[in-house]
Amino acid sequence: MTSAAIQFHNLSVQFDDRFTLHKIDWQILPSQHWVITGQNGTGKSALAACLCGYGQQVEGKITGIPNHTAIVSFEVQAELIAAERKKDDADITDVISLGTPVKEILETPLFTTDAASKSSHRERLQELVNLFEINSLLERSFRQLSTGESRKVLLIRALASDAELLVLDEPFDGLDNASLTRLQAYLDQIHTQRQIIMVLNRLDEFPDFITHIAYMEQGQLTQTIATSDQEALQSLQQMFHLKTSQLTIPVAPTTNLPALNPAAPLVELKNIRIKYTDTTIIEGLNWRIDAQQHWQLSGPNGSGKTALLSLITGDHPQCYVNDIFVFGFQRGNGESIWQIKQYIGYVSTALQWEYRVSISVRNVIISGFYDSIGLYGKSTEAEKNVADQWLDLLSMKKKADMPFNQLSYGDQRLLLIARAMVKQPALLILDEPCLGLDDLNRQLVLALIEKICASGQTTVIYVNHHAEDKINGIQNHLMLGPQHYNNG
Repeated sequence: MTSAAIQFHNLSVQFDDRFTLHKIDWQILPSQHWVITGQNGTGKSALAACLCGYGQQVEGKITGIPNHTAIVSFEVQAELIAAERKKDDADITDVISLGTPVKEILETPLFTTDAASKSSHRERLQELVNLFEINSLLERSFRQLSTGESRKVLLIRALASDAELLVLDEPFDGLDNASLTRLQAYLDQIHTQRQIIMVLNRLDEFPDFITHIAYMEQGQLTQTIATSDQEALQSLQQMFHLKTSQLTIPVAPTTNLPALNPAAPLVELKNIRIKYTDTTIIEGLNWRIDAQQHWQLSGPNGSGKTALLSLITGDHPQCYVNDIFVFGFQRGNGESIWQIKQYIGYVSTALQWEYRVSISVRNVIISGFYDSIGLYGKSTEAEKNVADQWLDLLSMKKKADMPFNQLSYGDQRLLLIARAMVKQPALLILDEPCLGLDDLNRQLVLALIEKICASGQTTVIYVNHHAEDKINGIQNHLMLGPQHYNNG
C-alpha cells in the first residue's frame, strides 16, 4: 500500500497531439481505491496513464507517485503486440521468428528487486498462473494468444510484481466469466496490501472495495464521489442511461453485388480442425449458418472463437486445409479473399490493433464499403452521406475530419463497429464489439445490433462474455470448449 497521498496540482498533460488533460486537481489518499469513469473520449485512460508516467506535463505537477507502479491497459497490450511484430520486420534472415514465449514475459520482473523480492515474485507468479489456468500457455508465443489470453498474461505480470500502485484500465474486458470471477476475488483479497486505481465503463462491475469515483468530461475531472454517497451514485447512474427506441439504421447505397442463392447456407463448416504445433484448438466441429439465422458464439478464453471466425473471413492460414463453404464458394477453388469479404462486415480487437493508418474518422467508416484498412480510392457522395449519418448517430459528427489514430480506444471501437455495419452486409461478425465502450455507447451498440437482427437483410454472429449483453433476436448458440461443441 502507498504511504503518502498522491496529489495532482493544476495538472495539464499532452498525449502526442491526440489528447490533453486540462487542469486536474485530485487527491488520492493511501487508504482509498478509485474508479475513473465517464464517456468514451473524455480522458479516463489518459488520467490513469498519468499515474504511470505517460504523457508530457505542460503545466502543474504530480506528487506522491510511488516508485513502483504497474499498469494494464488496451494501449499497453497493443504496444507489446506491436513490438512482437516488429521483431519479424527487423529479422533479415529467412527464419520466421516465433516471438517471445509467455514464460519469458512473465518471468522478467517489471522492477529491479532484491533476492527476497525475487522469491516473493516467483511465488506470486506461480500462484497466479495456477489461478488463471495458463500453464499450457507458458511455452507459446505471446503473439499467438487470443485477446483474452494475452489480457491474462498482462494482468498476471502486473499482479505478480512488487507494484505498490496497480493501475488497471478495463481489467475485466476480454475475460471469460470464470476468469473474471477469479480476478474479482483476487483483487478483493489483495486490496488491503496494494492501492488500486481502475478505469471502468460498466457501473455494474465496480468492486465493493472501491471507495471513490472520479468522473471525467472533455479532458477534465469534473466530479469526485465517495461510494458511500448513495444520492450522488444514483445521479451518476442516471447520466449513463440511454433511450434507444428511436434509433434507426442508416440505409446503405445500392450495389451491384452478385445475389446469393437463398436456398444455400451462407456458411457451412465441416469437420473443422485448427491446430498450432502440438496444440489442437478445435477438432471435428460442424457448423451451418443460414440466412437470418443469428448466432451467439461463446466459450472460455483460448477456446478458438476468433480463430473459427477467421476461417470464415479467409484470414486464417488453415482455411484452405479445412472443408469450408462460404457465400457460394468452396474454399480453395480459385476464389479470391475479396469475393468472400464483400459479403462480410467484421469488427474485432485484432482488427483494431491492425487499423493503424492515419485517415479521417469519416473515411474509416467509408472504408467498410471497400473492406480495406484505410481508404485508397475516391468515395462516392452516397457513401459520404451514409457515413455522415452514422457519425450523427454516434454523436461524432464534429470529429468527422479528425485523424482516427488521435481518438480514444473506445471511440475507435465505436467507429469500427459503424464500419462493419455500414454496408449492411449479408453476414455481420461482431467479435466482442463492446470492449472498451462506456455504458451509454454499449447500450447504443446493443440496440443497433438488435435492429440489424430484425432488419431481415443481415445475419449476425455475435461473440460476447457478458450474459447481461444478450441480444433479442439471437436464438442460436454455439458454445466452444475443451473437446466439445454445443449447438443450441
